[in-house]
Amino acid sequence: MEFCPKCGAVLVQKRKNDGCPRCGYSSKGHSKITVSEKIEEKNEIPVIKKQFSETMPVVTQKCKKCGHDKAYFWTVQTRASDESETKFFKCVKCGHTVREYR
Repeated sequence: MEFCPKCGAVLVQKRKNDGCPRCGYSSKGHSKITVSEKIEEKNEIPVIKKQFSETMPVVTQKCKKCGHDKAYFWTVQTRASDESETKFFKCVKCGHTVREYR
C-alpha cells in the first residue's frame, strides 16, 4: 500500500503511474517507499516472586491454619474494574494464603 507524500491519501493504482485521487500527485518518476517495523518479543513478568515476599507490608491478621497473628498483605484486581479488588493475606510463619472478597 502506498501513500501520497503530499496529502497522505492512499494511492490506488488501477493503471501504472495513476495519480493521487485527492490532490492529483503523480508518482511518475518517483521511487517507491516501503515501511517496516521490527517487533521485539517481550518476556513474561511474574507478579509476585517468593523471594520478594518480605517487601510486602505486614499486617495483623490471625492465620486460620497455625494461629499466628502476622501476615503479608497485597491486593489484586481479579474481577471487573467496577468491583472491589481481592485482598490476599499470607501468614508470615507458615505461608498459608487466604483471599478476602468485599
